[in-house]
Amino acid sequence: MLVLIRSRLSGAGAYARGMAKRPLVAILSGAGISTDSGIPDYRGPNGLWRRDPEAEKLVTYDYYMSDPQIRRRSWQMRRDSAALHAEPNAAHRAVAELERTGIPVRVITQNVDGLHQIAGMPARKVLELHGTARAVVCTGCGARSSMDEALERVAAGEADPPCRDCGGILKSATVMFGQPLDTEVLGQAMAIAKACQIFIAVGSSLQVQPAASLAGIAAEHGARLVIVNAEPTPYDDQADEVIREPIGTALPALLRQLAT
Repeated sequence: MLVLIRSRLSGAGAYARGMAKRPLVAILSGAGISTDSGIPDYRGPNGLWRRDPEAEKLVTYDYYMSDPQIRRRSWQMRRDSAALHAEPNAAHRAVAELERTGIPVRVITQNVDGLHQIAGMPARKVLELHGTARAVVCTGCGARSSMDEALERVAAGEADPPCRDCGGILKSATVMFGQPLDTEVLGQAMAIAKACQIFIAVGSSLQVQPAASLAGIAAEHGARLVIVNAEPTPYDDQADEVIREPIGTALPALLRQLAT
C-alpha cells in the first residue's frame, strides 16, 4: 500500500482511466532509482559527495582537463564503478513493463548508468540528460568509443589513455560539472514535460537545474505531478502526490495503478 505524504488526486490510475485516450507519462529518474542496484546516490545522507567531497573534482571538467593526476584517478574510479556492473532493479523493470502495456512512456533520466535500457525500455524513448557512462568521447575530435574498450586499455597499463584517432584527451560520455547539457536533448525533455499528462519524478532531489525545472514546467502545463523520493524536494508544494515509500516498492505499485 502506498503511503502518501499529500495527495490531491483520486489516484493516478483513476485519472488515466478518465481520459479519452491513454495519457503520455513522463518519468524523470534520478540517482535514487538506482540505489537498489547498488549504485550510491550523490546528495543523500550517505551520498558520495557528502562522504568524499574531493571525489567531485574527478567529474569536474576544468579539473579533469587541466590535471593529469585527476584524470588518472578518474579512470581508476570508472574501473571500479558500480554503475558498469549493476543490474536493473524492480523500479527500472516496472517502467519498462508500463511501456510494454501500450501506454506512451518517455523516460528523462539524470542517471548515466543505462539501466532503463537494459531493463527493456527502448533507447529511443530514453533521454539521458547527463550522458552515459557506457561510452567515452574525445574532447579533441569528438570520436566516440565504448567505455569497456577504454577500461581494457587502463587495465593494460595506460593510466590516462589518449584518443586513438587524434591523441586528444578522452573522457566518459557524461556531462561533467562545468559542462552544459546537450541543448537538443534538453529541448526534447522540455517538449515532453510540456506535452505529458502525468509527470513522475522519482529518486531525484530536484535540486540540479535545469533538469529539476522539468517538474515545474510539467505542472505549469497541466500535468499531474507525482514525486516519489525519500527526502523533501523544492517541488513538493506543486505536486499532486508526494510519496516517501521506498522506490523499489512504491514505483512498481504506482505504475501498476496506471496500467489498470
